[in-house]
Amino acid sequence: MTFNIFAILGACAIGLSLGLMGSGGSILTVPVLVYLVDQPEKIAIAGSLIIVGSIALLGALPYIKQKQVDWNTVWLFGIPGMIGTYGGAWLSTYLSGLMQLSIFAVVMLLASYFMLRPPSNLEAKSDHERHLIKIVIDGLIVGIITGIVGVGGGFLIVPALVLLGGLTMRTAIASSLVIIALKSFSGFIKYLDVLKESGLSLDWHVIWIMILVGGLGSFIGNKIANKVPQDKLKKIFGVFLIIMGIYILIKSIPKLLA
Repeated sequence: MTFNIFAILGACAIGLSLGLMGSGGSILTVPVLVYLVDQPEKIAIAGSLIIVGSIALLGALPYIKQKQVDWNTVWLFGIPGMIGTYGGAWLSTYLSGLMQLSIFAVVMLLASYFMLRPPSNLEAKSDHERHLIKIVIDGLIVGIITGIVGVGGGFLIVPALVLLGGLTMRTAIASSLVIIALKSFSGFIKYLDVLKESGLSLDWHVIWIMILVGGLGSFIGNKIANKVPQDKLKKIFGVFLIIMGIYILIKSIPKLLA
C-alpha cells in the first residue's frame, strides 16, 4: 500500500466537505483509498466507514457544543439507519468488490444531482410538519446504501432532515454528522466479519492518518462554513462527482463484463 501527499490532500478534502456541508466527505473516501492509496475495493469500503464515522463525529463536536443537534431526529433517523447499514454490510458479502464500486459510482451520480439541483425550497419548507414514518423509512434506505458502498449518505440525509424532519439547514447539517457517525460505526462492525471471511485485513496506519488529517479538515470546515457561499461550493462539488462517477464506471464496467 502506498500513502502519498495526494492521499493526505484527499483526507483534507473529506474533512472540509463534512465540516462545510455535513455531506460529501464519504463520497470522496472510497476513491481516495482505491485510486490514491491502492487498496482493494472491499478494504477501501470497510475502511471508509470507520474513517468517515470518526471524522463525522469529530466534526459534530462543535455543533454539539453549540447545541445545534436535534437529538430526537438523530435517534428517529439514526437507529433505522444503523440497522440498515448493518444489513447493507451483510448484503455486501454477496457482491464482488467491482460490483460494489460500480454501485458506488451510480451513488456518486445520484449525489451530484442533489448537489446541483436548485436549493429552491429547502429552507422554505423547513417549518413543515414532520413526516415520522417517511423519516424512518428514509433512514433505513440510506443505511442500506451506506452498508453496501461505504458512503455516509449526508447528501441524502440533509435534504431529508430539512424536508421531512422540519429542520433548518444548519441543524440538519449538525444532526447529519451524528447520524453519519452512528451508521458508519454500525456498518464497520459488520464489515470486520466480512473482511475476516474474505481473508482481508485493514491498514490501520492509513486509517489513523486519514482520521487525524480529515478531523482537522472538518474543524476548519466548521469554522468557515458561514463564510463560504454554499451554493457555489455545492455546484463545484456536484460537477466533480459527475466526473468521478463516470471515471469509476469506465474503469469498472469493462472488468465486470469480462
